[in-house]
Amino acid sequence: MHFILLSVACSVLVSVLLKLAPRRGWDVAQMVTWNYLAAAVLCAWLLQPPPAALRQPGAPWAELLTLAALLPVLFLLLGAAIRHAGIVRSDVAQRLSLLLSLLAAFLFFGEQAGPMKLLGLALGLAAVAGILARPVQGEADRRGWILLLAVWIGFAGVDVLLKRLALSGTPATAALLVAFVLAFIGMLLWQGWRRLRHGVRPGLRHIAAGLLLGVLNFGNIVFYVRAHQALPDSPAVVFATMNIGVVVLGTATGVLAFGEKTSLLNRAAIVLAILAIGLIALAPR
Repeated sequence: MHFILLSVACSVLVSVLLKLAPRRGWDVAQMVTWNYLAAAVLCAWLLQPPPAALRQPGAPWAELLTLAALLPVLFLLLGAAIRHAGIVRSDVAQRLSLLLSLLAAFLFFGEQAGPMKLLGLALGLAAVAGILARPVQGEADRRGWILLLAVWIGFAGVDVLLKRLALSGTPATAALLVAFVLAFIGMLLWQGWRRLRHGVRPGLRHIAAGLLLGVLNFGNIVFYVRAHQALPDSPAVVFATMNIGVVVLGTATGVLAFGEKTSLLNRAAIVLAILAIGLIALAPR
């Protein structure tokens, strides 16, 4: 269980770091760039992925390249969503991306749509509406819920890509390492363009914040994997505890540490999100 708690803590601390970035003057784009260097090094060192599968004919390079492009874009969107909509709503939107992943599993991967999953899906969709619901009082509010939708859809896209890679026989660790390396190279080239075009200079404080972000990002992944290895007969428990834990801790952190405001409808949506995650996780396979 301690692996789940560590994974939850790392996930929420990623959001906290992105929340603090504008207050500390950190450049989020530089942070995201160096985050992938840290994640790639830790992945190669600790997980030691087998690269042989990617040298075989028919290796899923289209999916890998798409994943490598989507990951940093999604990280930037998450940072913007946290800045405009807060940790509470962003973390819930991120975790409720499983609804779209579940729909994709029904439509494209042959998963059975049982009554518990369908009920969880219905409650989750209601929760998404409740999380997005907030009177639009200006351009910032409008941008906030657009970013939340982008986070919701984007994380589901990552889940679908990882599912396709798994079905192709590509080891998840190898796919992640390649995606991290390619994402770092792509972001580094973008930083070079920003330097030449806009005069944005790299700074040690941005790099340090980015490396810390990468440690937390990778910690979220590796502790989640370790939790499944420690509880091989209880994948639903790990899945549900992880996602519900992030929703609960993220909500507590956003409200207590940063004074984020939530409406009655937002709070009801958080409860619905927890119920939806539990139903989907515990539904018969």
